[in-house]
Amino acid sequence: MSHSSRWRIDPETPLHLSKLATNSTDGAPGDKATTIAATAELTLRLAALQDKLWAEAKRSLLVVLQAMDAGGKDGTVKHVFTGVNPAGVQVTSFKAPNDLERAHDFLWRVHQAAPRAGEVAIFNRSHYEDVLIVRVDELVPEKVWRPRYATIRQFEQGLADGGTTIIKLFLHISKDVQAERFQARLDDPTKNWKYSRADLDVRAKWDEYQDAYAEAIERTSTTDAPWFAIPADRKWYRNWAVSTILVETLEKLNPQYPPPEPGLDRVVVV
Repeated sequence: MSHSSRWRIDPETPLHLSKLATNSTDGAPGDKATTIAATAELTLRLAALQDKLWAEAKRSLLVVLQAMDAGGKDGTVKHVFTGVNPAGVQVTSFKAPNDLERAHDFLWRVHQAAPRAGEVAIFNRSHYEDVLIVRVDELVPEKVWRPRYATIRQFEQGLADGGTTIIKLFLHISKDVQAERFQARLDDPTKNWKYSRADLDVRAKWDEYQDAYAEAIERTSTTDAPWFAIPADRKWYRNWAVSTILVETLEKLNPQYPPPEPGLDRVVVV
């Protein structure tokens, strides 16, 4: 059994996020120090595999990151993807749509950020906001957002059919840990910019967001676009888990460097 399977969501089983531990270290290779060392080795493997994927230029990888505020999306990008070739990786942070984006369907801006052949694309927040915040804050009626589950499944299946491997990661933190991280942002002047008064408004709707996440994950976790729920209270475990999933996924893809041009072995540089 792969490590990844322990975090993969089974769409056939009703999902109750409150029953999933946020502080688990299940499967970790050891204590914090041991796991951090193991993650460093995974980082090297990830970089090597991503380099082959970029050189091969035939297939692509899409990594979707979703979490409650302070869930660790930025930290995951910073720590897990250190060492990869930035030429072959693009990170898109989806904010509130602008006027041009609102004039199109909700997937218009998302499709433009999908990875090209050879690329790894990372969505820091994503098209799932259109069945999360729009639902909780009632930005559109239910008759608008509910059909989007099917639209998202079709969109992701289309990407998969075109050669994109999709990994969707829900970084699952507890409400108490979120409070600690918010306070840390307030106490550290270098992190004040990460905090907004609006964060407390979202926090007040914690239960509503948990319900929205659970239904979105359950309804859109498929064979070709699976969801993984990562216990994310401990950052070192989160980084190891995400790195493990990425490495196992890319090893299964087994990208290869292209063969050299015929006769290249006889070329002499003068």
